[in-house]
Amino acid sequence: MKVNGKHYRSIWFNHDSGHDTGHVQIIDQRWLPHEFRVVDLTNREAFVTAIRDMWVRGAPLIGATAAYGMAVQMALDPSDLSIEETHEILHSTRPTAINLRWALDDMRAHLAPLPVAKRAAAALARAAEICDEDVECNRQIGLHGLEIIKEIAAGKPKGEPVRILTHCNAGWLATVDWGTATSPIYHAMEAQIPLHVWVDETRPRNQGAQLTAWEMVSHNVPHSLIVDNAGGHLMQHGQVDLVIVGTDRTTANGDVCNKIGTYLKALAAHDNGVPFYVALPSPTIDWSVRDGLTMIPIEERDGHEVTHVQGKLADGTVTRVQISPDGTGAGNPAFDVTPARLVTGLITERGICAASAEGLGAMFSERANF
Repeated sequence: MKVNGKHYRSIWFNHDSGHDTGHVQIIDQRWLPHEFRVVDLTNREAFVTAIRDMWVRGAPLIGATAAYGMAVQMALDPSDLSIEETHEILHSTRPTAINLRWALDDMRAHLAPLPVAKRAAAALARAAEICDEDVECNRQIGLHGLEIIKEIAAGKPKGEPVRILTHCNAGWLATVDWGTATSPIYHAMEAQIPLHVWVDETRPRNQGAQLTAWEMVSHNVPHSLIVDNAGGHLMQHGQVDLVIVGTDRTTANGDVCNKIGTYLKALAAHDNGVPFYVALPSPTIDWSVRDGLTMIPIEERDGHEVTHVQGKLADGTVTRVQISPDGTGAGNPAFDVTPARLVTGLITERGICAASAEGLGAMFSERANF
């Protein structure tokens, strides 16, 4: 994707950084949409902070960042102990997103059989491959999702836009590039299909308002920012043709764990006959889990995210302000689980399947050995 006309991924290895071996760079998403900042990650502790404190976020990007975190650590200490410690330390940063564990398991399995002297180069190469694989997965998700949008567009009066509701940010900022839920949108824009995107603000961190809306502006996608509770009203009045969301973990039977509030959108969509699709690359599937409601750990984040909001003042200063009374505590579950019965279909890199054990098993027969 492009920022001010220049192509960026959300994470990359800068070989021309002036360092002897180059280093990893990311877009620090805490400052968007008001400031675009690129920062360096040069040691394991920096990767821990970037993932835990949401400099990067989104399940696919978290996995890619963890892979590069392992690679950077291998350049410093390629020992067996270092592999295990790095796996444990990075895995503990965000408990819900399954791509984190997937990427770390992949890196460990790739590196452990190698001689110590070859691990640093192999780790860097494998981290880059994981990033490239994510980009291609998301591109394919977009092509498959595009067919859904085309079908809806074909049934509308000429020139009337397909109205898509999103939740949180499942855009290119949540992946290495393209995004998951936004990839079909970007492909539809390239196909010149009229669109209008309803962007949920997504409290408490406002990833919709701050990140998805920024992406829509950057790519000239017609959109409107709405409060989280407006989606049901819009569906009741026939103003939503399609809901597409991402996911941080999808179970082997099709339950979907995503940003808090997703479940409510699925309920509203189901009640109003609006198609509700989930876009996901296959590393987001947790084949070891069948029951999302009881088996997926839900991250509870700091209540400060609920009691305070970040914004830009009239003088351009970016700051945080308190919106609740002194002495008011806050609960902050970061995710919820949408049962498979509420999901119209799963958009994967291989195609669209039912949100069920049978649907996923048929789509990924070589991995559904559970």
